[in-house]
Amino acid sequence: MSTNVTLLIVMGVLFAVGIYLLLERSLTRVLLGIVLLGNGVNLLMLSTGGRSGLAPLYEKGTDPAEYSDPLPQALILTAIVITFAVTAFMLGIIYRSWVISRADVVADDDEDLRVSQQSPFDFEEDSPVPEDTTEFEGDEAVLASNTETNTDPGEARA
Repeated sequence: MSTNVTLLIVMGVLFAVGIYLLLERSLTRVLLGIVLLGNGVNLLMLSTGGRSGLAPLYEKGTDPAEYSDPLPQALILTAIVITFAVTAFMLGIIYRSWVISRADVVADDDEDLRVSQQSPFDFEEDSPVPEDTTEFEGDEAVLASNTETNTDPGEARA
């Protein structure tokens, strides 16, 4: 099986531009990035489907190696439907954002900025732990008396 090099280059460009657009703050560019990534995935599944062959319908006397695999075709159709649904959802989000704030750009959240500027030191997690962590008062005396009386481990079993 030989894959077309032009198809691989087109897939690489679609993935690169799609990821670049996903990292933008504009929701319209994010939508275009999702669409480009979906098309890149469709081309990827098309190229992994193998060589083209006969329709995957059974005909008597046809060698099974001549049929094309129907699974990549089904996966591509599913990916098209999923990309369409995500596109419709994103269009709804973009429209709602435009109606409410007349802006297409996602702004920084004030709380996220405040949290990102805090010190990474957490008093409860980063404070030194004392050597003695017992809660009970007489435990040291009980442990010391047990170690003094039982010097031989086999002696306690007998």
